[in-house]
Amino acid sequence: MPPIQLRREHVEAMIAHAREMAPQECCGLIGGVSDYQAVTLYRLRNVTPHPESAYEAAPEDLFAAQRQMRERGEGLLAIYHSHPRSSDPQPSETDVRLAYYPSAKYLIIGLGGMEAVIKAFSISEREQQWQQVEYEISD
Repeated sequence: MPPIQLRREHVEAMIAHAREMAPQECCGLIGGVSDYQAVTLYRLRNVTPHPESAYEAAPEDLFAAQRQMRERGEGLLAIYHSHPRSSDPQPSETDVRLAYYPSAKYLIIGLGGMEAVIKAFSISEREQQWQQVEYEISD
């Protein structure tokens, strides 16, 4: 499986979003033109009652992002969110339970260390398991 291709601006934008929302979790989508090539980042509002430990995208934001993706000829490549206190982000039980998009990759931004850390995962909600996947940053 080839690594996900992210542009540096995507990585910087996700980290900035995570830092702006801390100590709450941020969330968003990444649209792509293939299963691996990221094109557009879509920031979403986190409307869960417990934003310090979970995320739930605002439905109107989610629908608007999906409509924009269709208009641009993009598909859902990845879903991102943050774990503000983690220096080694891994999917939580909740992340696995709520992984409703099996073809999407899941990126988690950890802000608990000296530097932000982003890890990418393939998650199977049906099988209740996940595995880390590779990504590359291109300019």
